[in-house]
Amino acid sequence: MKSLTLHFCFTFCWLIISNQHALSQEPVVSTDSLKEIQILSAGKLELLRLNDSTQLQILAVKVRLKQDNTIFDCDSCVINNRLHLFEAFGRVHINDADTTNLYSDHLRYLTDKKIAYMNGHVKLTDGKATLTTNDLEYDVNTKLGIYTNGGKVVNKKTVITSREGNYYTEMKDVYFKGNVELNDPAYYLKTDSLIVNTQSEIARFIAQTFIRDSSGRTVTASEGYYDTHNRKAEFGGHAVIKDGPRTYSANTIIDDDSLGVSQFIGNAIIRDSAEGQTIIAGTILSNKKMESFLAYNKPLMIVKQEEDSIYITADTLFSARLTDLYGSKDSLRKDTIQGVKVVDVKTKDSTNRYFEAYYHVRVFSDSLQSVCDSLFYSFKDSVFRLYKDPFVWSKESQITGDTILLFTKNKKADRLKVFDNSFLVSQVKGDFFNQVKSARMDGYFNEGSLDSVRARGFAECIYYIQDEDSAFTGINQSTSDAIDIYFGIEPGAKEKALQKVVFRSAVKGTLWPMRSKTSEEMKLENFQWMEARRPKTKYELYQ
Repeated sequence: MKSLTLHFCFTFCWLIISNQHALSQEPVVSTDSLKEIQILSAGKLELLRLNDSTQLQILAVKVRLKQDNTIFDCDSCVINNRLHLFEAFGRVHINDADTTNLYSDHLRYLTDKKIAYMNGHVKLTDGKATLTTNDLEYDVNTKLGIYTNGGKVVNKKTVITSREGNYYTEMKDVYFKGNVELNDPAYYLKTDSLIVNTQSEIARFIAQTFIRDSSGRTVTASEGYYDTHNRKAEFGGHAVIKDGPRTYSANTIIDDDSLGVSQFIGNAIIRDSAEGQTIIAGTILSNKKMESFLAYNKPLMIVKQEEDSIYITADTLFSARLTDLYGSKDSLRKDTIQGVKVVDVKTKDSTNRYFEAYYHVRVFSDSLQSVCDSLFYSFKDSVFRLYKDPFVWSKESQITGDTILLFTKNKKADRLKVFDNSFLVSQVKGDFFNQVKSARMDGYFNEGSLDSVRARGFAECIYYIQDEDSAFTGINQSTSDAIDIYFGIEPGAKEKALQKVVFRSAVKGTLWPMRSKTSEEMKLENFQWMEARRPKTKYELYQ
């Protein structure tokens, strides 16, 4: 009886102390039996002994507990010190070192391992982002939260959902796994694995990933990162970007949306389905704001056609807007580009572009090939301008000059102009060559093949005369103010060859017997036959 009275008095005094603390908010340190957890406040306390080794402490009404720097709040809880755990119920709140706050309906906490198992409307926030899930395991020691039954993280306007996730609250890193989707006003992302730092707002992915930005541009890559704050990104694993009619791909893509600049490194390819063009290079630099690109490290440009595509290589390829090169639309109306009149170029017109190739330029198509030091092409007038030792080959004919303008129509050669030191050479057989030399030449094409040429200004000609059986009967060496050369297909031949030469005025000439002159004597000054430099196939462009 005396023992029961003492126990009652002890319990009564404890409840008075607890109730007083609940009102005064003064901390109350637990008794020796509560060494692992401090009870800071509780409206009610009940001690329940299950057996000689197990005693439960049941607390209710504004319960607050503490372990080291971690504070626990709840409506009620049961503490089992023998098993080193307690369970909390109703409006559970964990404040971990004033940096991380967790909320749930229910908590099971291992006091020796400092691991919290939370369920029911779970929420975790580190001051930067908020995680919501149904079940969460949180390690107070490592500051790691783990969910496996689906969760959502909200960081400002960015929302990320996944099947599983690891939230490293100290490092502000969240590792999302399984059906990961990121929604942001600027872009949408879907992948299987994603790491996001809620402070720096950098998302890193290590699996096949799909990204779509607000403009409709899409990205697929298997690795890389996206810095949403600074609008910078790097994509690897042979990444592909689709932006309207253009598709970009490379082993690595470095993208800076803030500047509108992108780098494509390793097996870089740009395809424009609207223009039918493809750029291939080791490295391509692209400026979206300027609508320009620079390609180097064995670059190749392909102009696609149904039957006769054009291939262009050089040390460097560059393309940009004509208006950026020659000024505004009004100034272009009054100006000329490389001697060709430009009329009303619109800023957003698809023809408001130019293309340049620098050093060791080589051009190949089935009907025409060329080499030169530099090349300029205007989409407005569809003219290739070849500079510094240009050579153009069409079937068996070779044309050279100081500068050559090649006009195209429907992406096929239509006519050409050769300025200064113009020279046309057509191989007849072996070391025999028909030759025309003048100050200026104008050539005309039919279905992509050279059809006729007019040579003007101090024109000279050496022409091998053949009979109907193609036997040589003589050599015509003449000069004239103007000479017209016509190409045609001889009976039994498959390709066009020099067929007829017409002298227009002030003709002077000599007809030499074949035996009176050697082939070396029958070569005009500055003659050169550069067949060895001619690309025979598209595969020889880099040889």
